[in-house]
This record gives sequence, structure tokens and C-alpha cells, in this order.
Amino acid sequence: MKKISQIKDFVRYDMWRRTSTEYSGFFQRLGYAIIRTIALVIRGFTSKNLNDTAKSLTYSLIFAVIPILAMVVAVAKGFGVLDIIEQQLNHSFLGETNMVPTIMAMVQRYLDTTQGGLFIGIGLVVLLWAVYSFFQSVEHAFNRIWNVKRSRSILHQVTTYIAIVVLIPMLLVCSAGITIFIHSTVENVLPLDKLYESFHSVGVQIFQFVVCWILYIWMYMAIPNTKVRFTSALIPGILMGTLFQLLQMLSVYLIAMLGRTSIVYGAFATIPILMVLLQYTSLLILIGAEMSYAIQNNEEFEYEHDLSQMSRRYKDFITLYLLSIIIKRFEADEAPLTAHQLAIRDHLPIRLVNQLLSRLVETGVLREVYVEDEEDRTYQPALDTHKISVGMVIERIESQGTELFLQQPSQEMETFWESYLEMLQNHRELNKVPVSSL
Repeated sequence: MKKISQIKDFVRYDMWRRTSTEYSGFFQRLGYAIIRTIALVIRGFTSKNLNDTAKSLTYSLIFAVIPILAMVVAVAKGFGVLDIIEQQLNHSFLGETNMVPTIMAMVQRYLDTTQGGLFIGIGLVVLLWAVYSFFQSVEHAFNRIWNVKRSRSILHQVTTYIAIVVLIPMLLVCSAGITIFIHSTVENVLPLDKLYESFHSVGVQIFQFVVCWILYIWMYMAIPNTKVRFTSALIPGILMGTLFQLLQMLSVYLIAMLGRTSIVYGAFATIPILMVLLQYTSLLILIGAEMSYAIQNNEEFEYEHDLSQMSRRYKDFITLYLLSIIIKRFEADEAPLTAHQLAIRDHLPIRLVNQLLSRLVETGVLREVYVEDEEDRTYQPALDTHKISVGMVIERIESQGTELFLQQPSQEMETFWESYLEMLQNHRELNKVPVSSL
């Protein structure tokens, strides 16, 4: 029980009480980063109800799968690569279920409806709206994982979704082209049938995995309405793309096994297995997005428990300490520092540094300076450094926000307020020490 308690304390508190700059070596830093990421993914999975979100996305995908395929087929027809798309579908899970001809017939009827519906243009509007609604649901789920409150503009949404629809057939075509290249090359070099078939099969599967990785990585970077680094999307994209391919192989095996066991139940099992495949695909996508968020924001959770219980006095102390560094560097004509550089300098949690610097900017004590050709911001004093005293900074921080909003305060309350302000003012008259002298 003592060991279990120690493990719990380590996962909840101890491993977060060290910043990334305090680790002795690369492998120690990597090990802690992996453990932290796993912990954050598990926490996000439970706190954000990813399983329920995956179920809702599954139902959205069921209604949108035909419209999405219709748009992919329309794009493929425009590029003259429809046959390649059908071949790729036949090599997927759908090919094992013999559903490709049925689905393609449904897609064709859907396209015919958009071209000659009862009302001109209504079919096309319904098609576009079905695709748009599904991708909007996915974006909303991603934004919730990334704690992004605002969605991108409608124009930006439409361009992103169109790019996704165009990218899918292009990746399938590239995969088919590479497969054909492997086929012709290996056939010339290795004429032996069995050896050729083995090399050909392995090559096709590898490039199917690569195409899936590219699609997942691009999805994790493009869909959230925030900047996602490539390094943050790389590992989740490869991992979830691999799991998706393995899940698809497992589904093919189950369909084949059920088909051999019982013709009736094997055919009947196609639909529920397809439903399960869609649900777990949605869940994998969301877990990958949570992993991408955890990798990029790993440092944001350092000292998380301690920060939530941080005293006001200690917070004011770190605020004045950061401000003194910025002022002294400014007076010495040294280059200003970013929030990340300030955090590294004294092994401070980046989340706290960002929070305190933002407060100083909002109160007009500091100003943000954007470095040319860089996205990060540095900080410089917004006032004469000789006028920035400890009392002035504390007063601005304390008075930030709304005051005197009560409609009918009592006379006793107003008198107490005036006495309180006078007391604070007298106290600060004794504290005119410049921050830079500390």
C-alpha cells in the first residue's frame, strides 16, 4: 500500500515538480516526457469524455460517409482517376465485405440527385452541407481537446475542408502509383513468382501505412483552430495511423472468419463490425488529438497542483522578480527575453510565467514586442523604469478588474471602502522602492 501511495504521489505531484530544464540528460528528459504525456492523455480521455464524443462522431460519420465519398468520387472523376479510387476501396475493409459495388452505386445515385434534383441546386446544397457539418463536428471536438474557444471563420473552414476532400483521392492515387511502380520494378528484378509476390505485398502494405500516416499527421495539424507544431503531430499521426491500419486488418480477419463459420451470420455481421470500426476509428482520432495536445503543452502542466494552491504573496513575489529582470536588462541595454527564456533562466513553470507576464501587460506595466521573423514575443517596460515602484505594481494588479458595481451599497459600506483605500495608500507611501533596486 505504501508503494502504491508513492506511485500515486509521483504521478499526481512529484513528476510535475521539475521543469524540463532540470533533467540531467536527454534520456531522462525523454522518459519523463513520455510518462507525462501518457498521464495527460489518460486524464484528458476521462475528463473530456472522449468515448462519448467518439460515439457522437460515429453517428455523424454514418450520415456523412456517402456524401464524403460522393465528393471524393466527384474529385476523382475530375482528375480521371476514378478507377484507381475503386481499386483502393477494394483493397480496404470494404472490399472484403463485397460492399464496394453497392456503395459506389449509392454514391452515383447521390451524384445524380445533386445534378438533377427536384429543385435545381438543392441536392448540391444538401451534399455540401452534410460534408461541412461532419467536418465542423470534428473541428469542434478537436478545439475542445485543445481548449480553443473560438472556431475559425466560415471561409477558412470551407477551404480547409475542401483541401481535406481533395487530399484524400490524391493520396490514394499516389499510393496506387507507387504500388504500380513497385509492381513493375520488382517484377523485372525478381521474376520468381513467390518471392515477387511477397515483396510486392510487403511494399503495398508499407505504402498504405505511409499514406495513412500522412493523412493523420496533416489532420492533427490542420483541423484544430490553433498552431500545432509538426513535431507534436508526428508521433500521434504515425501511432494512430498504424493502429487504424491494424484495426482495419482485424476487421477483415473477423469478416473472413465469420463468413467461413456461417454464411448467414457472416453477412449479417458486416454492418455491426463496420459500426464498431467507425466508432474505434473516431476514438483513435480523438486520442491522437489528445496526445498531440499533451506533447505540445507538456510544460504547461508543470507544478500544476502547487500553482492551484499558490499564495497571493508568493505570486506577487515572482511577479516582481520577473519584472526586475526585465527592467534591469532594459536599463543595461541587453536583448529582451521571451517568456520561455525567462522560465528556463530560473527553472520556473512556463504556465506561471505566461500568466504573470500577461497580467503585467494588461495592467500597462509591460508591453509585448514581437521579434522580426519569429512568432514568439519578448517583454519590455511600458513606463519609465524609475516610476515603476513596488507599491505601484501591486496597486495596479489589485485594482485590475471591475469595482463599485453594486447598484445600492449601504452608507456603511461606502465609508468602509474609502477608509480601506486610504489605508492602502498610506501603506504604499512607505513603499516607494523602485523594482529595479531589489
